[in-house]
Amino acid sequence: MGRVRGGAPRLDHVFGSPSLTSRAAPLRMRPRTVVAPDPRLPRTVPDGTEAVVVGGGIAGVSAAVVLAERGVAVTLLEAAPTLGGRLGAWPHTLPDGTEQVVEHGFHAFFRHYYTWRAILRRLDPELGFLRPVGGYPVLSRTWAPEDLTGLPAAPPLNLLALFARSPSLGLGDLFGSDTGLASELLAYDRDRTTARFDDVPAAEFLSGLGMSDRAQAMLFEAFARSFFAQPKELSAGELIAMFHYYFLGNPEGIGFDAPDTDYLSCIWAPFAAYLDKHGATVRTGSPARSLVPAFADAHRWRVATDDGALTTRHVVLATEPGALRDLFAASPEAVSAAPRLAAKAAQVAVAPPFAVTRLWLDRDVAPERPTFSAVSREPTLDSVTVYSRLERPSAQWAARTGGSVVELHSYACTAPDVDAATARMRAELAALWPETADAQVVHLQQRMEATAPTFPPGGAGSRPLPSGEARGIRVGGDHVETPFLTGLMERAAASGVLAANDVLAEVGAGPEPIRGVPQRGLLAGLLGRR
Repeated sequence: MGRVRGGAPRLDHVFGSPSLTSRAAPLRMRPRTVVAPDPRLPRTVPDGTEAVVVGGGIAGVSAAVVLAERGVAVTLLEAAPTLGGRLGAWPHTLPDGTEQVVEHGFHAFFRHYYTWRAILRRLDPELGFLRPVGGYPVLSRTWAPEDLTGLPAAPPLNLLALFARSPSLGLGDLFGSDTGLASELLAYDRDRTTARFDDVPAAEFLSGLGMSDRAQAMLFEAFARSFFAQPKELSAGELIAMFHYYFLGNPEGIGFDAPDTDYLSCIWAPFAAYLDKHGATVRTGSPARSLVPAFADAHRWRVATDDGALTTRHVVLATEPGALRDLFAASPEAVSAAPRLAAKAAQVAVAPPFAVTRLWLDRDVAPERPTFSAVSREPTLDSVTVYSRLERPSAQWAARTGGSVVELHSYACTAPDVDAATARMRAELAALWPETADAQVVHLQQRMEATAPTFPPGGAGSRPLPSGEARGIRVGGDHVETPFLTGLMERAAASGVLAANDVLAEVGAGPEPIRGVPQRGLLAGLLGRR
């Protein structure tokens, strides 16, 4: 059904990683070690080891934390005024003089984000700032809501429970679907799935399942759009991989948490202090302008900034995908010195813009409204988060004013500008939650930007790897091809740690261990070739 031009990196190419062949199955749903510690190697690095990390989002901070803890003299460069990348947050003053911290949009901290949570435990070993959000409903103005939480973790029990309780699935879906194609969801295997389905659009795969329009809309399309793409523009191989990662192969089940306060207060300000404590230098508002090889000086790189150049043997490029592309475009000497990585940077796929609008309303939404809701089959609106039921600062503002704070998110926005996106999302919200139609907007904060990666059909083998493609340069971010299955924030964190591990390996120190989900589906290796 498909073919793959590049292929994916294998687990046995990762320093310290055992080869994993275990399946997701009942009684076997537990985290797996995907990068093992090596007690034979020292934990700390030799004196004088240094590194420059470009990008202060999840990937860059994860790399910087691991390196700084091991004794590396880290300089972290972040172009924005604050750390965080797409999880970044910054102060914002409301018309009444109240200062609140706003963000790029709601993020779900899934419980199988083992690497990201391990990094966050540096700040709070108990992760006390995270609390359960309470559900994962999918809303539609056409059909009754769907809720994907509370299902068993192990396949096929999770699928059976879904069929038993879902209002979107009926006997026609069970007996009228293409069982051979549907079984591919249970048979995820990195090499086979990529080879067969990477070139296939997710929309074509979903249509081929033969399920009802309602089942497609409520169970698959809303899920697919959360990866910043329309189903026709997402690889079916990526869709199957993510369905395994978040649902069929997830030892923790579909459940997630969120911080009970803003990201700046509970994550980024504490990480800045943590890095400072471990001797790292954090420079915000300091973009990397170009990258120049300095191979005559013991194979080093010069990272040009507005305040001068930094020369280093170890570079971690943990930018968003467009910035990685732009950095190499501004660095012709680096393109010549690192042609393979530069070629991948040039073709890295950037998703359509996402739009985020936070509304401070003069009244509350109905009490039965969930804190977070995915939305299906609306032209623009993809999710709604009631922040005044999620985090303390918003709850305090709502309690004082009698209003509410609601965030609207469009993951792959087709609106011509942010004002149009906000207007469309507000109208679509009013159709779903009629009580918001007459609510007055006390204040709004809106953003529209194209900084997320996307994974289009035919893209396997074209994405940067964490290491091995340019001497002295490592790459981190959620656009990076990790050699084991990850997604979204966990992909960013894991790639950052893998980048740090490659630095540690070069100087003779042991790797940071990483855990992941079972890497293969229940039926992996059991289906015949078609």
